Amino acid sequence: MTPLANVRVIDLTRLLPGAYATLLLADLGADVIKIEDPRGGDPGRRLPPVPGGTSAYFQVLNRNKRSVTLNLRSPDAAPVLDAVLAQTDIVVESFRPPTARRLGVDAATLRARHPRLIHASINGFGDAGPSVARAAHDINFQAISGLLAVETQVPRMLIGDIGAAMNAAAGILAALYERERTGVGAAVEVSIHEAALSWLLFPAARRLMAEDAAVGLPVDGSHACYNIYKTADDRYLALGALEPKFWEAFCKRIGRLDLVPLQYVEAVQPQILGEVSALLRTRTRDEWVAFFAGVDACLTPVNSVDEALVDPQVVARGAATRRGGSTYIATPIRITAGSDDEHHAERVDIHAAPALGVHTDDVLESAGIDAVARADLRARGVI
Repeated sequence: MTPLANVRVIDLTRLLPGAYATLLLADLGADVIKIEDPRGGDPGRRLPPVPGGTSAYFQVLNRNKRSVTLNLRSPDAAPVLDAVLAQTDIVVESFRPPTARRLGVDAATLRARHPRLIHASINGFGDAGPSVARAAHDINFQAISGLLAVETQVPRMLIGDIGAAMNAAAGILAALYERERTGVGAAVEVSIHEAALSWLLFPAARRLMAEDAAVGLPVDGSHACYNIYKTADDRYLALGALEPKFWEAFCKRIGRLDLVPLQYVEAVQPQILGEVSALLRTRTRDEWVAFFAGVDACLTPVNSVDEALVDPQVVARGAATRRGGSTYIATPIRITAGSDDEHHAERVDIHAAPALGVHTDDVLESAGIDAVARADLRARGVI
């Protein structure tokens, strides 16, 4: 099922957050057209590693999209963009607000000419405040939002960027639904900084709502029931036995029922951690996995990336797909219309990320810009 099959999205973004937001829309069936500078395209195309001349990062983020070249800094770009936007439902941009206004792609400018347009801006700090024009990347957003104080190490997951992308996609879909009811477009704004801040909802719950709480949920590595353990072969196991029934199942299997009532007793956690750690170091990771087979204790192996991609559950669900020598991780959204018997949920077929500008002529011709005009625009470096 492709619920966004008749929706066109213009993607003016670069690098990760916007590209992931529009990837979610593309995987739901939208026609996503990526607008790129003819002088090299999205800088993401050149992020190493670059197998076959195109960044691996660009390839995974920009599948199922089309590419059109347009130099937004050219004074002749606005009429071309307007022609394309006349056939567009959604535009997504990720410029800092002053830059978006200078280029004429901010919400106020574009929606004045295209009132049904849904304009989504994914930017660092929103459109107001002392940091509005400040440059930053994911590690900076995690730092100033307080997330790094929770993680206490250099983050390997780009939580702020991905979180902003997911919030943007949700906002876009909400605005699209509202337009179906009212016929009027909307402006959607997502601050990456605020997206990162929103991830504090759980780790900061005690501070936010109950500062005097005696005991918090033990998800910070301080308790034995929720932790990572090294095994004899220097691999790792993840134990997530938060609920008492899972902790009891774990303790019973390792022959330590004496530990069951001590699950949340903070004073003895260092001792229990040491004892459980020592025990789990006596066998290999896979030996422990086999030992716990059939036991409902929330104990799992810590997979490598290669192992994760061929996990039996991933294979059974088709969550990772091979196409043309590359592996693509599918968007984890399945929509089924009616009963399962009437229509089974299907994922959108995967197409590789486009070469720079390969769809320029097709898109501009459909927007009413003929071959002669396109040749002139190309000669002047506009497309």
